[in-house]
Amino acid sequence: MSTLHANRPHLALIHGWGLGSLAWQPLLERLSEGYRLHLVDLPGYGQAAASDDDFTATAQALVDALPAGVMLCGWSLGALLAMRAALLAPERVGGLLLVGATPCFMQRADWPSAQAPAVLDSFAASVRSKPEQTLQRFAALLSVGDETARASSRALLAGLRNSQTPDAATLCRGLDWLREVDLRSQASAISCPTVLIHGENDSLNPLAAAQYLSKELPNARLEVFAGAGHAPFLADPERFVGVLDNFCHAPATR
Repeated sequence: MSTLHANRPHLALIHGWGLGSLAWQPLLERLSEGYRLHLVDLPGYGQAAASDDDFTATAQALVDALPAGVMLCGWSLGALLAMRAALLAPERVGGLLLVGATPCFMQRADWPSAQAPAVLDSFAASVRSKPEQTLQRFAALLSVGDETARASSRALLAGLRNSQTPDAATLCRGLDWLREVDLRSQASAISCPTVLIHGENDSLNPLAAAQYLSKELPNARLEVFAGAGHAPFLADPERFVGVLDNFCHAPATR
């Protein structure tokens, strides 16, 4: 985890499955102007050591390692961890910025706005034999439905090329979390100020998942990025930074 600049609000960027903190690279110069920025590498990514901790222990360790009052900006799996952290240690979290978020990644009988189990099974089988190729395929999937798909895919693939590929055990553990975690029953207990940032055309976590969270979380609002897929911060970085600035620097209007 690295920190840039001082005497500014603390903002932690928590990446999703497979891509590591370099996914945020196109935003860092702009964000470093206004925040004490923490780049979180989940266990097994970047310079972070692999861990056998479960989902809850990982969320607890994440928030324990950050300053009190930090704003947690989580993308996809990172958003799930941010929500869990806010439930575990609400006194340490100043607010949540949930990007491409869902409370439950895998379909359930009463939850169709999610991925089929077969999708996770396919990725789990693939990462065991060809992790690098699997992540490249996944990066392309993240830009499906995005009007700026070519540029978004290029940025995500650059992040993959410039970082060490997580080992198969780390990737499979993340897929297990996506398969098992369901925060729907706990969502209403997340009381901190929250903004949901979601791509209109997100094919991985459908917009309906964010709409559900915007109703369940008692202090949340939803910002929909028209024409964007699962990575709205790459599809429209200027608007994304603007949403963050309005949320983090104007608490009275949240």
